[in-house]
Amino acid sequence: MTVDGEVRLLGGEADEPGWEVDPDDEWGVAVITTVGRQLKLRREAVGMRAAEFAVAVGYGEDLVYKVEGGKRIPRQEYLDKADEVLGAGGLVAAAWEDVKRVRYPKRVRELGKLEGRAVEIALYECHIIPGLLQTPEHARAVIGAAQPPYSPDDVERMVAARLARQSVFERSPAPALSFVLEEGVLRRPIGGRMMWRQQLERLLEVGRLHNVVLQAMPMDCDSHSGLDGRIELLKFPDGTAVGRSDGAFNGRPVHELKHLRILELRYGTIRAQALSPRESLAFIEQLLGET
Repeated sequence: MTVDGEVRLLGGEADEPGWEVDPDDEWGVAVITTVGRQLKLRREAVGMRAAEFAVAVGYGEDLVYKVEGGKRIPRQEYLDKADEVLGAGGLVAAAWEDVKRVRYPKRVRELGKLEGRAVEIALYECHIIPGLLQTPEHARAVIGAAQPPYSPDDVERMVAARLARQSVFERSPAPALSFVLEEGVLRRPIGGRMMWRQQLERLLEVGRLHNVVLQAMPMDCDSHSGLDGRIELLKFPDGTAVGRSDGAFNGRPVHELKHLRILELRYGTIRAQALSPRESLAFIEQLLGET
């Protein structure tokens, strides 16, 4: 395909959903504005007009203006090609490390930062497999099932953000992680049987890590302290903590010690009511054998 053909094909990407800059995301706006300004300065320094640059990188002129104006998030391929055309020696391409984070929703970035600092993470989930434990395929199926549906590009953006949070498993020293999942969640084959087998295998893999405690809440439990919904607790090296519960404090994050004690009490009781970690892994192995 000719370069002109690529321009005609890719020019519509200037209006493709999912790559807009969120005006309420101050950090994201600053990053994309700075990258756009640097691209424009480098283009002008080599004496290229926007139209010439568009042809050289294989994208539409309208997209060039939007990227340089800080209105669009450039793709990695765009930055790589721009680096090559402008002879930037890798400096433009390196901007992708910051740019890619702008694509993650602000609230997900903030959650990822908290999880990245936490020395303890505890989570009771009653409706889905927690994002920290999802395989890419399962995450895509869960996000793709939303109504009204997200665009394919938005789905991929959200999947990437969810998977990026899983870097918590690669930290050293490793944080202490605790998960309690409902039996109904473990039995629901989201995405189909083959995809579900992969998800159950992932749970077994994570559940056997030395810093992870994974438990299942059985359906036949006659006492359940988690009926109000999801609970999450994060504790940090300086002794501070943050927690949230669907059924307490209007679902907002809380930092006050008296509120955190309530969430800790509820979470501790839920863990006591659930199967033991060993029984839980055996139960997941049983489910895997049934799929």
